[in-house]
Amino acid sequence: MNEKSNAVLTVGFFTVIILIFTIADWLTGDRIYSENENRMLATRPKFSAETLLDGSFMEDYETYVTDQFVGRDTWVELKTRGDVLLQKKVINGVYLGEDDYLIEQHLSKDIKQEDVDKKIALLNGLVEKYGAKAMLIPTADNILSDKLPFQAEYFDQKQFLDRVEEVIGEENLINVYDTLKAHAREDIYYRTDHHWTTLGAYYGYVVWKKQAGNTAVITFDPDHLTTVTDEFLGTLHSKLNLPHRKDSIQTFPETMLKQPMITYDFQTVTYTYYEEKYLDTKNKYGYFLDDNHPFIEIETGYRRGRELVLLKNSYANCLVPLLANHYDKIYMIDLRYYNGKLDNLVDQYMTPGTDMLVLYDCIHFIEDFNYYK
Repeated sequence: MNEKSNAVLTVGFFTVIILIFTIADWLTGDRIYSENENRMLATRPKFSAETLLDGSFMEDYETYVTDQFVGRDTWVELKTRGDVLLQKKVINGVYLGEDDYLIEQHLSKDIKQEDVDKKIALLNGLVEKYGAKAMLIPTADNILSDKLPFQAEYFDQKQFLDRVEEVIGEENLINVYDTLKAHAREDIYYRTDHHWTTLGAYYGYVVWKKQAGNTAVITFDPDHLTTVTDEFLGTLHSKLNLPHRKDSIQTFPETMLKQPMITYDFQTVTYTYYEEKYLDTKNKYGYFLDDNHPFIEIETGYRRGRELVLLKNSYANCLVPLLANHYDKIYMIDLRYYNGKLDNLVDQYMTPGTDMLVLYDCIHFIEDFNYYK
């Protein structure tokens, strides 16, 4: 009888717990966006016989439940604290590195060669048709490898860049790997976020300027960087949700010598590269060029006789204010959000004297780079 009673009590206890969380989930409703994680959350998937049979419904539903679970941020924090007590060196895909660095984990086994080949072929198509140049930025695990835990694995992006160079030609790849490696002891990546810092982008700019042969109007001095906030906790911190050393976001004051006119998505017009409203939010990196938009047109205020079409992800946002003094106009296209045919849009702007630059970090280039011809 005791064993039966214990079993009944155990089942009853877990049934009540599940019921409480089900009611709590129902009362709170679905969240669309997580400010803490700076991403859209999964919505309830639509059921159909087809999605049930191919397994996608259960997979999507599991993602939905995970994203919408009540008290998700608190549970993430509790799990992380347990993992830290167990002295784990990688938690939720993030390495706990030296000097308070959180470094995103990218493993070779997760990178499919067919994806690499496909994305390089797409890039080469732009090189052949438009004379595009590419700047693919290595992520922190490659450049700050001395800060990784002992024997930590990472996808070799130097080898990947060698392959890109082999296909598109050395003259078409702006390879910043060695330069960033030479400055690895400086603050060129955020400690809590996956992006490079403004200083890191500056070193990328120096390589671009040398290879492009463009004469700059402005000289940027890293000693003149201005801190706009020292309260930044980025996307990698959100995966752990524990107290951590905060990052600073900086800008070059020289980028504000000319007032640009910036049009977002063909409708909203502003006159600054920097949107201060983001400094009061979790997504402080959105300070650069109002976060992400499908299409941005920038009239820089300079008269250089050249224009730039920039195919990019968010790594480009803190670099563009430095590129601006080389161009009259810059057209930024984020292919993650632009769903039209790329050729139709680009052909409106690719006139003689127009450059094209493809700028991504290496990992998201492999994962996200795509376009409709």
